[in-house]
Amino acid sequence: MSHPHPELSLPARLRDGTLRITPLGGLGEVGRNMSVLELNRKLLIVDCGVLFPEDNHPGVDLILPDFTSIRDRLDDVVGLILTHGHEDHIGAVPYLLRQRGDIPIIGSELTLAFIEAKLKEHRITPYTLRVAEGQIEDFGPFECEFVAVNHSIPDGLAVMIRTVAGNVLHTGDFKMDQLPLDGRITDLRSFARFGEEGVDLFMVDSTNAEVPGFTAHEREIGPVLDSLFAQSTGKIVVASFASHVHRVQQVLNAAARHDRKVCMVGRSMVRNMGIAADLGFLNVPEGVLVDLKEIEHLPDDKLVLMATGSQGEPMAVLARIANKDHKVSVGPGDTVIFASSLIPGNENSVYRVINGLMRLGARVVHQANAKVHVSGHASAGELLYCYNLVQPRNVMPIHGEIRHLVANGALAVQTGVPPERVMLAEDGVVVDLVDGVARIAGAVPCGYIYVDGSSVGEITDAELKDRRILGEEGFISIFAAVDSSTGEIVVGPHIQARGMAEGEEVFDPIRSELRIALEKAAQDSTDPRQLQQVMRRVVGRFASQKLRRRPLIIPVVIET
Repeated sequence: MSHPHPELSLPARLRDGTLRITPLGGLGEVGRNMSVLELNRKLLIVDCGVLFPEDNHPGVDLILPDFTSIRDRLDDVVGLILTHGHEDHIGAVPYLLRQRGDIPIIGSELTLAFIEAKLKEHRITPYTLRVAEGQIEDFGPFECEFVAVNHSIPDGLAVMIRTVAGNVLHTGDFKMDQLPLDGRITDLRSFARFGEEGVDLFMVDSTNAEVPGFTAHEREIGPVLDSLFAQSTGKIVVASFASHVHRVQQVLNAAARHDRKVCMVGRSMVRNMGIAADLGFLNVPEGVLVDLKEIEHLPDDKLVLMATGSQGEPMAVLARIANKDHKVSVGPGDTVIFASSLIPGNENSVYRVINGLMRLGARVVHQANAKVHVSGHASAGELLYCYNLVQPRNVMPIHGEIRHLVANGALAVQTGVPPERVMLAEDGVVVDLVDGVARIAGAVPCGYIYVDGSSVGEITDAELKDRRILGEEGFISIFAAVDSSTGEIVVGPHIQARGMAEGEEVFDPIRSELRIALEKAAQDSTDPRQLQQVMRRVVGRFASQKLRRRPLIIPVVIET
């Protein structure tokens, strides 16, 4: 299988009649999914999502795809197709539309409703086109046929993109649940029809490629929730993604059967479930829903709270409950159910919240100790089934970490796809398709774009490194004043430390050495930058050897 390499150069100028696919997110991580297809100087974008920060991204709110390679070509974009309404596929749309507000957004009814509500919060009114399974639309040189797929959110779509350079089938996120709650199964008949027509490049969801067999049915969760509801004597808190309509439906059904009321908690949960109910994707039993203001009048054994925070997000409802920083509280007799899977990288945050809830006395149920969640992604057996059905000429695994992409590529090879026709690409690696053959053609710059408060793209990796050092190793400032004419040290050097266990007296042994080094250097030059480097080296060496630390060191020298 072909591998990307760091030494890949910029791709050559694209020739007419060649289709170029550039992933700007989602290949090498689970999140910020975005692919750009280019043909005859026109661009079609599929998905535009966010990645949620991990512990090594202190202060970061969201991570966006890198728009750099298309920023000067946004006028060439003929459309943005959204395969479904999860944040890792739609969350970055507001940041893209800030740069060109009239990009046509194409998606299903529920997906567009979710993104329109999000864009309203950003004060953006989008131009949208609603599509449904079986519909065919032309966007410049791209003919797109939309296909129903089953996922953990209703109204998901795959898309068959027909071009003069070849046909591309993009699955979006999907699985092959044969007993879905909404009765809407993945349209394998269309997949087979596309296979007969000819699929030149199959872009396939890789998230569960390492998992053998078939993903379990959503319906298997219902009896588990029923059992947990029957056992619970206090209030029940269920945490899920704010867009997981199927899981919320199961909670509503279980609550109705056990004579409990349900309160939606969390702004995004309230907004999304309101939209889903209004459009008919969520069936709310009569009299089950109550407002947050009413819960204080209900006994605990009659209450269910449907909340956000299943990934341990520090500002989400569940983390605030665990920290006793929310109107809702839990204690002995209460049950908390994590009804979602762990996104890779979030484990520590989730277990921190679980520990906090258990410290308060609550019973915590999660995927590791009960079957309270099934994945929304196709496992290896389903992927093999699809490869044999579609029989693609070339394959490009998408949506997953490297291990997921490699596992997916290996499955394709097992079904007869030549190894050299499996494009193992990462973010920024360019794949060209022409005459039925795909090949890696180069790479474009594709880094992380950080959202930090109101700033977008202003925080760099170097600044994040400084934040990590500040949090882990502490901070030392050194100040000195030098006579510019004589080189004499007239003030200092003074040393102050913050975020370190040791008191400042620990630096007493180094003060004389630091002054001598500074005086010696000042005899040759009083350039503040050179003198600052001398102070940084002396103190940094001392901190490393004697204190076993690598703190952030800020030296300041002024001339008098």
